[in-house]
This record gives sequence, C-alpha cells and structure tokens, in this order.
Amino acid sequence: MGQPDGGWFDDDPPVVMGSNPADLSTNVKAKKITIFFNEYIKLEDATNKVVVSPPQLETPEIQAAGKKIVVELQDTLKENTTYTIDFSDAISDNNEGNPMGSYTYSFSTGDQIDTLEVSGYVLDASNLEPIKGISVGLYNDLADSAFKTKPMLRVSRTDSRGHFVIKGIAPGTYRAYALQEMDGDFRFSQKSEMIAYNHDTFVPGSKPDVRIDTIWRDSLHIDAFKQTPYTHFLPDDITLMAFTHATTDRYLIKTERKDAEKFSLFFSCGDSLLPIIKGLNFDADSAFVIEATEKRDTIHYWLRDTTLVNQDTLRMDISYMMTDTLGNLVLHTDSAVEMLAKVSYEKRQKEKTSEIEKWLKEQEKRKKRDEKYDSIYPVTPLKPNFSIPTKMDPDKMITIEMPTPLQRCDTAAVHLYSMIDSLWYEAPFTFHPVPNQLRRFEMMAEWQPGIEYSLEVDSAAFEDIYGLVSDPFKQGIKVKTLDEYSTLTLTLSGITDTLPLRVQLLNSSGNMVKEVLAKGNTAHFDYVTPAKYYIRAFVDANNNGIWDTGDYDANLQPEDVYYYPRVIECKEKWDISQSWNLTATPRYLQKPAAITKQKGDNKKKLQNRNAKRAKDLGIEYNKDQIKVKGEKDKK
Repeated sequence: MGQPDGGWFDDDPPVVMGSNPADLSTNVKAKKITIFFNEYIKLEDATNKVVVSPPQLETPEIQAAGKKIVVELQDTLKENTTYTIDFSDAISDNNEGNPMGSYTYSFSTGDQIDTLEVSGYVLDASNLEPIKGISVGLYNDLADSAFKTKPMLRVSRTDSRGHFVIKGIAPGTYRAYALQEMDGDFRFSQKSEMIAYNHDTFVPGSKPDVRIDTIWRDSLHIDAFKQTPYTHFLPDDITLMAFTHATTDRYLIKTERKDAEKFSLFFSCGDSLLPIIKGLNFDADSAFVIEATEKRDTIHYWLRDTTLVNQDTLRMDISYMMTDTLGNLVLHTDSAVEMLAKVSYEKRQKEKTSEIEKWLKEQEKRKKRDEKYDSIYPVTPLKPNFSIPTKMDPDKMITIEMPTPLQRCDTAAVHLYSMIDSLWYEAPFTFHPVPNQLRRFEMMAEWQPGIEYSLEVDSAAFEDIYGLVSDPFKQGIKVKTLDEYSTLTLTLSGITDTLPLRVQLLNSSGNMVKEVLAKGNTAHFDYVTPAKYYIRAFVDANNNGIWDTGDYDANLQPEDVYYYPRVIECKEKWDISQSWNLTATPRYLQKPAAITKQKGDNKKKLQNRNAKRAKDLGIEYNKDQIKVKGEKDKK
C-alpha cells in the first residue's frame, strides 16, 4: 500500500504560440503588441528587465495577463526602424516557475528587419567592478556632441555581471556609450550621471560558429556533448569604463553643531577662499580656530572662548563662494544662520553636577572604609589617541590624534628609547603635524627589525586651546624580525606609457595594505606580512598620488586601473618574484572573483526534477520515453 506522488513534473518552459503583430513583421504601424503562450505565465520585474529599443522617452506599458503579454508603446513609431523588445529572463510559467530563457520580440516599421548585434561589458573605472543596470547605447553620429544632444539610437541594459547585448542593429559605423540616466532622456544631460565613453568606432558583423553544449543525465553525470551551429555577432568584447564627474558645482550642503565647542559647514566641493563669518550675537573676530579638510569641502570652527562654548545659540551671517545658475562662482551670503548646540548648556551642567555628586559619594564611602580618598574633584585631562601597534612594521609610523586643537605642543617632552644589549638608549625620531590635518601628528623613526622600543611622553606635553593638558604616557613597542616577513617583486609589462604607475597590495577584502611607485618596469614590496594578497595598479597621469576620474567636456578619460587576475600568497622568509603583463587579460576578466563586490546573479535554469524522480523510482527517464529496468519500454 502507498500514496500516489502526483506523477511527473511539468519541467517544460513556456512556449510562444504566436503574436500580433507577428514576430519579425515588417511595415508595422500598430503600437500595441500581444504575445501568446501555451500556458499561464508571469513576468518578473518588467521595469528593470524588459528593454525596448530604440529607447522610449515615454515608458511603455507592459503587462502579463493569463497566457499573454501585452506591450503598449507610448512614443510615436519611427519610420524604417527595427524595434526590439528584449525580455531577458523575465518570463516563466505561472505554476512551476520554469524559466523561458532569453527572449526577444522584433518588428520593423520599414521593409526589412535589422538583425545585427554587439555585446560587451561596463566596468567601474576606479575598481573594475561590474556595473549593473546601466544603459548602454549606440550612436551612428560619431561627433562628441551627439551624446549630449541626441537620445541613444539603440539601447540595452547591463546585467549583474556588467554584460550587455544590443540587438536589432542596422549595418553602419557606430560608437558606444554608457549612461546611468537620471531623467529618462537617454542622453548625457547632468554631470551627476555616471557615464562611459571612448573614441573607438566599430562596424557590426557576424560569422558562423559552433557552440559546445553539455547534455546532463542528472545533476552529477554528463550524458553527451552537443555541437550547435550559431551566428556569432561581432564585436562581442566592447569594454566601457564608467565614471562620475568630480563635483564642481559648489553649494552649502548643511551646517551643524554636534559639539558645543565647534560648529561645522559642509560644502559640495571646496574653494580656495574660506567662508567669512560675521557674528550677530557675538564677536567673531579671532573667535575661532579653523580646521579645514584638504579639499576644503568641510570646515570646522572651534570656539576659543568658553563663554561662546556655553552659549546655546550662535547667530551669524555666512558669506561664501557658490555656483550660480550660469555655472560661475559668486559670493553668496546666508543671513541670520543659527547654530544651536545639540545638548544645551543647562543639560550639560546638570550632567556635570550629577557626575560630581556621584564622585563625592564614592569618596565618602572610601573615607568611611578608611581607604585612600580625594577631597578635590580631579580636572579632566586631555586625552590624545595614540595609534601604536603592539608589533611594529619597520616601514610604519606612529600617529597621534588630539581631540581638540592644541595651544602648545612640547616635542622635547616626547622620548623614544631603544633597547640594545639590555640597555636603553635614546633613539632618533621626527615628530610633526600632518599637513591639512590640524589635530593629527606623525612620529617617524628608523625602526630596527627585532629591536624593542619604549615611547614615553611627559606630563603636560600637550595643551589644548581650553587649557586641558595631557597625562604622562608610556608604551613598549616591539619591531618584528625580518624572518617574519616576505618580499614581493613584480616585473611589469604590457603598457608603453612612461607616466607614473602606482602599484597597490590588497588584502582579502580588497582594501589597500601597501602602495609603491613603480620604478622602470619593477614594483617592489618590502616587509610583507605573510598572507594572501591581490594586486591593483593605476596610471597616475598627473602624478598627484591618487586616482582621478574623467571629464567628458575636457575629453579626459579616468586614469587606467588594472588588476592582477590571480591571488598571490606570501610566506615567511620567502622572496617572491612575479611577472605581470597588465594588458594580457581583458579588463572585464581581470578582477578576481574573491574581491569582486558585485556578484553575478545565478542564472535561471530548468529544474529537471523528473530525472531525480526517475532515479528514485528506478527507471531511466528522458522526454521521449521512460524505460523500466527489466521491463518493456513505456511511453
């Protein structure tokens, strides 16, 4: 006795039974298309997955209903133009979810259908990450101005791997562009839009080719290899490097006063001229210590006078350079701006009083227990943040960040000692502020491998603008021995530019660990901690030490970035040498999958559940017949 299991599964995908107008029709005038299927279907995420080309300025209406899909185009049809509706993998059957696979419907308003295709990839120019969902289009107008004045001629959209296919192309010469559009006009109209372009032109073509398909018996066993002839469309490796322009329009983003001691101004980008502050309920002359970031897009105003610190509301006029509607920098004034402390003076005083009362109670308890106690509330010291690893690398430095700007820094009160033959000796070092970082200092020394050091800072070595002084500080430092490191030498080739090439060592998360400037065709890394690493390089065209984006109006491409396509393992006491041809591998294949953040979506596949059921029942199964072991064939 048993229970029926429901029989064989429906493992077949939906099949197109017909359409109105018919697929590949010519001289079509209707803007409504209906596609019929052999079973009930569903359409997944049509907004993002279904692409109509030529691009439609008015969004088409696309609906699935029962056994059909209805598409209504809103734009006026263009004459003598091939239209394609690419459904990608959005169609599946309603009950079992069997994917139909990639499906494209085409028609023409003229006498012929254009059938050429091109394909390729769009990558983030800064890190070679695949860009998902960006529009890719073609122009047969080869002028640079076309990208800004005309909508794309043919269009597609990248998948999760950054891959795109543009279909329905007529013979001719084209240029390709990518655009992360924000206003739906399919042209580059806003600098905030991510774009990609180059000056390469191409002529679409095709050739006969053979594809090797694998026929699986089940999930583990291959049944056969099948050769399938197909038309190979070219080019199929167009690679576009996408970037966003540096922000040049200047405006005030926000103001804030999180801490009573300072207020901050945040701008979209910096300017050589700092804002002018005019106090309305206080005297702004010499009232601030100004801390600006390197780009001057964020400016902190530290209040020197504690009277102003205790004032909950500061009213002021702020004059600064701002971009007007014509794109010019002009002086602009925001009047009667109020800077309100996040925590009021009254609340801060209550919190301080509560702390003192708590401290007094603790001292009273100590006194009653005949323990050591204090009768004067201690002054809060200045607390610098010392960034010192317990095990120092010979090529690293110590950083010290102050919580507030300093009024005095006594470098004579900072001492470094090294232990040699069990005796301590003074070790040379330099101590200096970090440029463009008001509260940050660096300490550099010739750290000798295997030597133990002691950093000692006297009391009151640092004093801030509010009179707070630092406590004494002492910490031991152990420098690693040479036996704990590896070295890595890269011999570079593949690019002929004589421009500076910066080579970076990346950890397993893709974050930079070390960077060197290549000398000739060699990049050498010393003191490499044993681990697995990845390599990135970029051409520093302007030699400013950082990667720079592109500018379309200036015809400036972003600086070229390359990845070594494999992992490199460094081990203790190993000196590793590796050759790297930066252009041998196409850039869309360079970045290792382990550090690629944009992972490809799993492709939808037919489940083939009948094969598993047949195996459980002890029979051999294919779509044409079921063979029962030891018995006659059954259809």
